[in-house]
Amino acid sequence: MSADLTPPGAEGSARSSLGTAAEDAVEVRRSARRRRTVSAYRQGDRTVVLIPAQMSAREEERWVRAMLDRLDSRERRSKPGEAELAGRAAELSNRYLGGRAVPVSVRWVGNQGARWGSCTPVDASIRLSDRLRGMPDFVIDYVLLHELAHLIEPNHGAGFWRLLESFPKLERARGYLDGFAAANAMPSPGGLDVDSPDDVDDVDPSGTDVCGESDADVAADDDC
Repeated sequence: MSADLTPPGAEGSARSSLGTAAEDAVEVRRSARRRRTVSAYRQGDRTVVLIPAQMSAREEERWVRAMLDRLDSRERRSKPGEAELAGRAAELSNRYLGGRAVPVSVRWVGNQGARWGSCTPVDASIRLSDRLRGMPDFVIDYVLLHELAHLIEPNHGAGFWRLLESFPKLERARGYLDGFAAANAMPSPGGLDVDSPDDVDDVDPSGTDVCGESDADVAADDDC
């Protein structure tokens, strides 16, 4: 694996693009502020790996491969099938909606456009964008709960939002989706709608420490 590093930018980082195909594209960013941790996350059709500036080319190659394996493994674990989606929908309905929302079908689809999810109250069907696959569980739960609530309240009125207010990570999930949409230049809003009749791994190569939960913290990584 070769790395064509560009001169450091304003934030003291250098980048290289790796990979043999578009779907395998990897961008390595070196940061002088990153001391020990190595992080990776998906951005559109590429993977971004953040490493300390002093890391050698051999270490870079080893850790890029390791982080790609970690992301792949985590995404495989976090991609529920449709049977699991149905079970999750029932659990969310019971926990937050008193069991009142009972979908007939819950499935992944690839044609949601700018939506994260949609439902059709007349036939109680729910569809989730397959772009959600691999996102944190609380984000998928929020989108699923949002669509379940539409089976009770078709519109986004005050009554609808009262149905969601007990979900503990409501604002965090909405912020995650907004940030993802902005980072990937998706149409705004990246919506959830009703139809009538659409991670980050952070590892310390020394094996002694893991800093932060997401790469949003990398600019303040002095203590890592």
